[in-house]
This record gives sequence, structure tokens and C-alpha cells, in this order.
Amino acid sequence: MKYLIIYLLFINIVSFFIYGLDKNKAKKGKWRIKESTLLFFSLLGGGLGSFLGMQIYRHKTQKMKFKFGVPFLTIVFLVILYLVNHYTTLINL
Repeated sequence: MKYLIIYLLFINIVSFFIYGLDKNKAKKGKWRIKESTLLFFSLLGGGLGSFLGMQIYRHKTQKMKFKFGVPFLTIVFLVILYLVNHYTTLINL
């Protein structure tokens, strides 16, 4: 459980800053981070960091793909996490 908490803290911090990095690059007209990569961080468990990054940096907030994708992928992550925990518990019985 300790490692899961550390992982979630790490992935959410990275997710938050990656949205800021992409926004900064967009302002400067430089290379951008792929939208699929930004969304993938939500699937990896960084949904809260992604959402906060979107709000604080005002980045991708008008795109439906992100407006609905980040919460949806966060829910998918939570369901997968639940199922892995549930079936791991059953196997250990």
C-alpha cells in the first residue's frame, strides 16, 4: 500500500507538470507533447494531477477529448486498480 501511495503521488506530480510544460511550449511555438500522451497519464493514475494541471495552467480545458477523457480514464484506472486488488485478494485466500 505504501508503494501505491508513493506511485500515485509521483504520477500525479508528473502529470501536473507535464500539462504546464506543454502549455509553456505552446506559448513559445515549440514542439508539443502529444494529446494521447497527456491523456495516457490519466490512465496511469495521474488523473488528479492532469485535472489540476488543466485548471491551473488553463490548458486543454475547452477540448471535449480532455474535458471528458481525463475523468473517464481516471475512472478506468480506478476500476482496474479495484479489480487487480480484488482478484489478488481472492488468489491469496
